[in-house]
Amino acid sequence: MKVTQTYSFHSNGKLLITGEYVVLDGALAFALPTRKGQLLKVTDSDASEHCWKAFDSNGNLWFDSSSIITDTDQKVAQTLKKILTTAIELNPNFKNKWLCSQVQTHLEFPRLWGLGTSSTLINNIAQWAEVNPYELLFKSFGGSGYDIACAKSKMPLLYRLQEGKPHSYPLRFLFPYTDHIYFVYLNQKQNSKEGIAKYHSISKSKRKLAERITHLTEQLVLAYTIADFSAILNEHEALVSEYLGIPTVKERFFPDYNGTVKSLGAWGGDFVLAISEKEDTPSYFSSKGFDICIPYNEMI
Repeated sequence: MKVTQTYSFHSNGKLLITGEYVVLDGALAFALPTRKGQLLKVTDSDASEHCWKAFDSNGNLWFDSSSIITDTDQKVAQTLKKILTTAIELNPNFKNKWLCSQVQTHLEFPRLWGLGTSSTLINNIAQWAEVNPYELLFKSFGGSGYDIACAKSKMPLLYRLQEGKPHSYPLRFLFPYTDHIYFVYLNQKQNSKEGIAKYHSISKSKRKLAERITHLTEQLVLAYTIADFSAILNEHEALVSEYLGIPTVKERFFPDYNGTVKSLGAWGGDFVLAISEKEDTPSYFSSKGFDICIPYNEMI
């Protein structure tokens, strides 16, 4: 009788603090792995049919490969198939492993938060398949790869794509006022593919923009006062706003906030970073109807 074995793999979620889409053009980015991520549990099985069950952060089953009913189920199944077949291309030995497995995934953050449901999955599958996670990402989904760097890291990091190759540098973030930083959820899932397409459609020089963003990233990780930290973030927001031709999130939604609000990652949705010396940040955002306001030390 075969002894069943269970393996577990874990990856961290991600928040992109600087860089936005410009990471795709070589800008240096500052990113933070989140405490919460995604767990992948694999049990060896004699069953002829492999099975995949995905659970959300409340423990509810949200995808079951043996029960594909809705269009959403179909899309998830296609995405999963793409990642797994790419992993098999990168390591043909993985095919037998996958065909003899019962798999469960467990998200630790809500699925719509934009903290890396896909990147944590890709990094977990890469560990299981024993393949390079960046290759798996680039060949299945595309993207800059900073989210994979976060998935693998326990520390804040600087990230850069150089000639298509990912470079990740762990960093001790010594900013002494992280207790003034909050991450606020804007209640609208952002489609990063659409944002990337808009960014690519703009013909203005991306090299100059990347150089300026790199300079701001280098300044930000050395900032030591709230005033300096906020000024650098404001300059970053203004720069990206001007390039994309989209008003900043503060101009659009929070003009009366006595502090700095910075879009994170895909502009217009998911989380923003808020920092202020004078404002009661959770009360302010709650009064605007945004109740998910997470302190830095809980998120990171």
